[in-house]
This record gives sequence, structure tokens and C-alpha cells, in this order.
Amino acid sequence: MAKVYPNVAVPSLGLPAAAAGDEEPVTLTVWRKSLLFNCRGFTVFDASGNLVYRVDSYASDSRAEVVLMDAAGRPVLTVRRKKRAIGLVGGDQWLVFPGEDTRAPPLYAVKRRGAGGNKSMAHVAACGGAMGGGRYEVEGSYARRCCVVYDERRRAVAEVRPKEAMVGTDVFRMVVRPAAGGMDVSLAMAVVLALDEMFGKPSLLRNWSS
Repeated sequence: MAKVYPNVAVPSLGLPAAAAGDEEPVTLTVWRKSLLFNCRGFTVFDASGNLVYRVDSYASDSRAEVVLMDAAGRPVLTVRRKKRAIGLVGGDQWLVFPGEDTRAPPLYAVKRRGAGGNKSMAHVAACGGAMGGGRYEVEGSYARRCCVVYDERRRAVAEVRPKEAMVGTDVFRMVVRPAAGGMDVSLAMAVVLALDEMFGKPSLLRNWSS
């Protein structure tokens, strides 16, 4: 198997804050695997091979939520599934909270789109906890690791692509363009976690909450 990236034990780079004012796209390599023994999760590297984000969860963890951490293990965002109440219209949604505080108002809600010819597969909307946040549509196929996030002006602000020279879908690229529509890099990664719950085969989050 080709090496994903060599540099693992690197302290946090503060990438999301630095990228917010950067005109250049941010390219990350996402590995659908935890670096910890007996854990499931994600490991995310920047273009230089430095560890940027981690998602680690032990198989015994029964919570229907995951915590996106930086390279040093500090919580950045929590993605938590909110199931639809019986009798209400609409499907489940995945709420994005700041840090580990799921008692605080959520920042964003990611909702799966229904079938019926709509090419959008998910909708991302700011909640009361997000200052100045907007709305985004996700189009394409997460199962094939080929999808794009558009803002309200139809600008492509983030994109998931297959990674060259890699077999399978466990390693892929994520390109975020903060200058195009203001999407934070951490939010883009949280959207990936929600998409994995919706469309992953098998879904890591569904395994964690089973």
C-alpha cells in the first residue's frame, strides 16, 4: 500500500485560523483510519504531511457523536446526530457544536436531502450559535469520494476528490477554498464526518453508535 503521509507526531499548526485569510486553497489528505490501537476514526494531514486533525473513538464507545480534534488532541468541533421525532416531517440531521460542549447552541446543522431527482445530497445551514454563517449545498457522490460544497452564490468552497495512486476510498483529498465563500476548514471536515454517517459503507459513526 502507498504511504499516506510520513509526518505523524507533529504539534498543532493552527491551520484553520491561518487558512481563513489565505487566498490559496487548502488541500488535506483524509485517511479513514485512527492512528490509535483499537480505535476507529479519521486522520487528516496537510499538504506537507503534517497531522492536522484526528477523530478517535474506541469500539466500546456507544455515543452517537464524534469529536473532531486538532493534532494535539484538543477538541475543535463535535458532530452529533439528532434523530427525527416520530410523526414529524423531515429526516435526521447532524448538529455541529463548538468544542465538546453539546449543551451550547449548535453552530451548523447538516441534513440529508431526499431522493426525487434533486442532485443535492445534503444541506448545511447555520444555526443560532454561528455568527455570520451561511447556507451550503453538497452535490455529487460521497460513496465515490467525488462531491462539491457550494455556497449560496454557487461558488465551490470545498471539494472531496479521490486521491491519486490509492486503491479504495479510505484515503481521499479534501480541498477547501476559504477565500471563495468563507467556509472554515474545520467546518468542511465536520461536513465530511456527517456525510460519512449518511453515505459511508460501512459508516464509522453508525458502527460507533451501534
